[in-house]
Amino acid sequence: MNNVLSLILGGGRGTRLYPLTQLRSKPAVPVAGKYRLIDIPISNCINSGCNRIYVLTQFLSVSLHRHIANTYKFDPFGGGFVEVLAAQQTNDSADWYQGTADAVRQQIRYVVEDSSAEILILSGDQLYRMDFRQLVKTHKENQADVTIAVLPVAREQVAGCGIVRLDDAGRVVGFVEKPQTDEAADPLRTPEEWIERRGIRCNGRPFLASMGIYLFSRKALLDLLNARPLATDFGKEIFPRSIRSHTVVAHLFDGYWEDVGTIKAYHEANLALAGDDPPFDFHSPEGVIYTRMRFLPASRVSGACKMKHVLISDGCVIHPGADLENCVLGVRSRLGRNVTLRDVIMLGADKFETDAERAANKTRGLPDLVIGDDVVIERAILDKECRIGHGVRIVNRRGVANDEGDNFVIRDGVVVIPRGAVVPDGAVL
Repeated sequence: MNNVLSLILGGGRGTRLYPLTQLRSKPAVPVAGKYRLIDIPISNCINSGCNRIYVLTQFLSVSLHRHIANTYKFDPFGGGFVEVLAAQQTNDSADWYQGTADAVRQQIRYVVEDSSAEILILSGDQLYRMDFRQLVKTHKENQADVTIAVLPVAREQVAGCGIVRLDDAGRVVGFVEKPQTDEAADPLRTPEEWIERRGIRCNGRPFLASMGIYLFSRKALLDLLNARPLATDFGKEIFPRSIRSHTVVAHLFDGYWEDVGTIKAYHEANLALAGDDPPFDFHSPEGVIYTRMRFLPASRVSGACKMKHVLISDGCVIHPGADLENCVLGVRSRLGRNVTLRDVIMLGADKFETDAERAANKTRGLPDLVIGDDVVIERAILDKECRIGHGVRIVNRRGVANDEGDNFVIRDGVVVIPRGAVVPDGAVL
């Protein structure tokens, strides 16, 4: 694994996750209370013995840079590193990344200058746990130029995925990005007995979807990126082209994997972590997920409260009368008296307010940096630094699927309060 160089793609503008991506890049979006999405692929790399990692970014990447710099520090004698490669103007290019392949091409000097035989390319906005040593084993056993990690999916999921078609030996002989019709999807169906012979229960999932996890041999990557016409995207251009000229194989995976690229998917995936048997378990001793060490006090519940399926992060304060069900509370979250939360993700805050700051805010008519007393919130996401006044009701009272206002955004019926937004006393949303 010392011969594998990892490149993590920081993603585009993240418009489907807006407004969580209004002031931060997708990989910097908090998850599970105290982590960020970028922690997932970096931790998978570290746990697999891949300690040389570049993160490619371009949009709103300051908080991502800060998080990585404060979190991942390696023994200076071991050769490990996590470094950010931001989009920049050079003598060869003055453009933003035009796609996943173009992002790697614009930073190709770091691949050329490295002696690694294999290049691992990952996405920065997925929730999963994988041992990349098994991926490398599949790659070497098949003497592959390219290996794509694939996951069995049902027919209704096909339209949102890149689907591969395999021959009997497991070599990729077809690749279609997000097929929308039965005519396009049916030829990509994999025989269920072929999948089950490899130790995976098919369970009505005859299509193999790309997970956005790719392993290239060094030469194959350079050849494919330099081939004319220049490709900008791996899924749409590189893979359909590569199956004709290179040996491309699939590595089957059947663990939990979730692309949290939309507000609905993000909301559902986070709430699932608070259940009795979460599909992705941060408590698992195998494949520890790392994040920034914070010097915060233990959370405090200061009176009688009712809680069911709740994740509570460090530094939280919950006052008496709270009624919480299916909730995730991020670091430094503070709840007033008699607060009712249902299906709520609260990202918390980056600081504690002082008494002087609270007094100054009161003179300006601003609520404290907390959820106030007698508040009811249902099916919502509260970004960091939100100020929710007393007696507020955030319940999507009109029942709309999508809408936007001065201090809220609704996507797929989920109400999102943007970072730093103020909801005054008695407001109803």
